[in-house]
Amino acid sequence: MAGQGRVTLIDPEAPSAEAVTVPLAGFPEAVCRLEARRPRWVWSDTRSWYPRLLEAGVRVERCHDLRLCGAILEHSAATATMRKAGDHPRSAWLPAGPSEPGAAAALAAPSVIVRTPLFELDEFHAAASGGVDAVGTADTAVEPGAGTVDRADDAVVGSSAVRVEAIIAEHDRQLALVAGSTEPNALRLLLAAESAGALIGVELHAAGLPWDRAAHERVLEAELGPKPKAGWKPARMEELAAQVRTALDAASVNLDSQVDLLKALRRAGIHVDSTSRWELREQEHPAIEPLLAYKKLARLLSANGWAWLDEWIAGGRFRPDYVPGGTATGRWATAGGGALQLPKNVRSAVVADPGWTLVVADAAQLEPRVLAGMARDEAMAAAGRGLDFYRGIVDAGVVETREQAKYAILGAMYGATTGESGRLVPRLARAYPRAMALVDRAAAEGERGGVVSTLLGRSSPLPPSEWHATQSRASQPEASPADERRARSVAREWGRFTRNFVVQGSAAEWALCWMAALRTRLATIAAAGGEAAGPIIPAPASGPVFERAPHLVYFLHDEIIVHTPRALADEVAAAVEEAAMGAGRLLFGDFPVEFPLDLAVVDSYALADA
Repeated sequence: MAGQGRVTLIDPEAPSAEAVTVPLAGFPEAVCRLEARRPRWVWSDTRSWYPRLLEAGVRVERCHDLRLCGAILEHSAATATMRKAGDHPRSAWLPAGPSEPGAAAALAAPSVIVRTPLFELDEFHAAASGGVDAVGTADTAVEPGAGTVDRADDAVVGSSAVRVEAIIAEHDRQLALVAGSTEPNALRLLLAAESAGALIGVELHAAGLPWDRAAHERVLEAELGPKPKAGWKPARMEELAAQVRTALDAASVNLDSQVDLLKALRRAGIHVDSTSRWELREQEHPAIEPLLAYKKLARLLSANGWAWLDEWIAGGRFRPDYVPGGTATGRWATAGGGALQLPKNVRSAVVADPGWTLVVADAAQLEPRVLAGMARDEAMAAAGRGLDFYRGIVDAGVVETREQAKYAILGAMYGATTGESGRLVPRLARAYPRAMALVDRAAAEGERGGVVSTLLGRSSPLPPSEWHATQSRASQPEASPADERRARSVAREWGRFTRNFVVQGSAAEWALCWMAALRTRLATIAAAGGEAAGPIIPAPASGPVFERAPHLVYFLHDEIIVHTPRALADEVAAAVEEAAMGAGRLLFGDFPVEFPLDLAVVDSYALADA
């Protein structure tokens, strides 16, 4: 819809004055003028509005994303009572599946400006000494209908028109749900963080991850051989395939067909149930080693080969489509490009522009630290003092080796009852009873078919209808022992999901708060730095907003990369660490849980682990 329609604005300082209507092409200029007053933009979907602003060189400080926030409120247990009362029905124009990639990519509903700094992350810090329960005050919220809003013309959503009154009504509905919820302060922080994440997701795409195509091609040639002709396999893969076929005595087996390959393996006396790498590694046969090597190269070719380069790398940038809130736990997803699965052997292609460098930071063992903070388990938090949480567990005498500590923690968070993890979990329960009780309660609630919530109030989905049908069959008088075993099995499986949900989802909230705070700090550094820090070589491929300013370029659950002018690198690195500490204080107050970072300032992503 670019270039079509118009937007009518009301001056926040004079809401009764005559409205000003600008064409959609003039929207960026209008936003730029109003940004000096630090408004909060409330719109249907950040992915619909924000890209056109960034293209025009306009950065927005804050927003309220109605789509993402509506999805949280619609499923949060904290708003369940109000929703059941029926006074706040979900708006019909909101997409039914807001977490699905691309579910609302075409939305272009009217924008709304709220002048009062609603849900401002910075304002939560003043009350954060007591953790989430002390976050915010009633004064930070705008009551439904209050504030100053921009009026806009109708916009087409799919094939139906949405009037501005519906947009404003949805905003008011969300404010009312938050105000009447059982956890208003936590939800306010979650919606602020989620909306900041929406801005960051668009900015990551706009700026792009610096990518050296020549370096990537050198990796491919070293691993696969020269680029093959269309329809042919790379030379190295053909060599390995020939070795496998010879070892299996199967000259025509298609190694890319799981069915064909499984038959050939069994004919050769290799009795496996699948062609997965972990199962193949347990077998002893001359075909296994070249087959595993072939599968590894096949993965590289399909996920990050020459075709991927042609599709995703342009102008020295990789621009994936991030989907904030794209999973049930709040973790991000991508709609293409595989940004969340970049293998280590292609990271050498992530290279800073001339005069720039990369600040790479990884939150060490984030999830167990979040668990310690959520449970207020002081003994577990003490084990996390320092960079290596697992080593801390060993030093506390809970287990003998670091590997055992890792197995035990993973078992605790994923509900392991057998194997090495299952054997070690009881030791954790004795050493860290508060943490283990938290995840055990979450698992028990899931096994009953209930809902659990993250620290800030994102709630898990209910089990699917098939789950309930299985439980119902097992409760019938004519139920067989097999029915009962099946019901217990699926109940435990859902319990493992809810056990992990509370930890993984809360860790995702910490990461959002980390990035949101860092984004603000980077803008401050850019505004104050400039040429005073030394000559800055522009990076035009990063776009007009970021070509001279440090900016986020990559996010992977608990890891970020900032692309920064070299002269600002030290200041940026300090900001990354300060933002991490601030996120911990914001969520857990003065509880002594630490969130240390593996941090490196490097010219290539591949050097971060060196």
